[in-house]
Amino acid sequence: MTKVDGKTVLVTGGGGFIGSHLVQALAERGAHVKAMVHYNSENGIGNLRFLPDELRDWVEVVPGDILDAEFVKGLVADRDLVFHLGALIAIPHSYRAARSYVETNVLGTYNVVEAVRATDGRSRLIHTSTSEVYGSARYQPMDESHPLQAQSPYAATKIGADKLVDSFYASFEVDCITVRPFNTYGPRQSARAVIPTVIGQALDKTDVIRLGALDPVRDMTFVEDTVAGFIIAAEADEFKGKTFNLGTKTGASVGEIANLILKIMEVDARIELDPERVRPSGSEVDRLISDNSAFGKATGWKPRHSLEEGLTRTVAFFREYPDLLPRKGYSR
Repeated sequence: MTKVDGKTVLVTGGGGFIGSHLVQALAERGAHVKAMVHYNSENGIGNLRFLPDELRDWVEVVPGDILDAEFVKGLVADRDLVFHLGALIAIPHSYRAARSYVETNVLGTYNVVEAVRATDGRSRLIHTSTSEVYGSARYQPMDESHPLQAQSPYAATKIGADKLVDSFYASFEVDCITVRPFNTYGPRQSARAVIPTVIGQALDKTDVIRLGALDPVRDMTFVEDTVAGFIIAAEADEFKGKTFNLGTKTGASVGEIANLILKIMEVDARIELDPERVRPSGSEVDRLISDNSAFGKATGWKPRHSLEEGLTRTVAFFREYPDLLPRKGYSR
């Protein structure tokens, strides 16, 4: 039995990539989960469609809008734990639609943390940050004291969201903890991310894989390891108000990752630069490698999947569901 067994839980962004894996893991551990998804006229539930049948009785899918404060407050009111993952995350789109990121990521987070505050200590908030708030490394590996640098509108809104949560802890003693995943990947990831982009092109047995910048280095964390970190954070009562990195403390360049995927898929293709996929020079983050020591020492958490193992499982998933990936063009 785990500490989440029998708990009432809300996951905002429950239909997303990490969110759907988190919903599944919580249900497997005996939690009663409300999974909030963004309302749409097609009644789509995103990646929750992959939820195993035996877990569906443990999960209530609730369509709504994180910008509706009264709606959010109603969802939070009877929850023991609130995992806040609802956000806009695609960096390229934030260049074109920055206001929507401010509204969703900052005001949406305000609605969630205010709703948690209104429970007068009943609910605990596990807030999701991102390694993008650090910007290009001033030193590495990057610990939680690394300066925050907004190099994209997306990063700026996530810094704003993080600071809102920090301020509610300092001002109102809201029970909260912030987890800061580095580059999470795995089955169900959006086609906008680099790993599904490579897999999608490779599935066509193309001679050329077209990508953006190949030199940036990322700390790639398999989604099951990230989700385990979320749940451990929720169970760690002694770390209220703290922020912790979730990463592997290792890095690989985009080019290295792409070549490893091609090796796993046994595809012989060359990689070419696609100018359309290149970020503005001042916005590109060159290195993101986590120092995960603080969370590991505090809780015993550590990533358990190697990059090759995680990529092999990701490739297997997209081979089973190839229609999830556009083979051509650029998904922003």
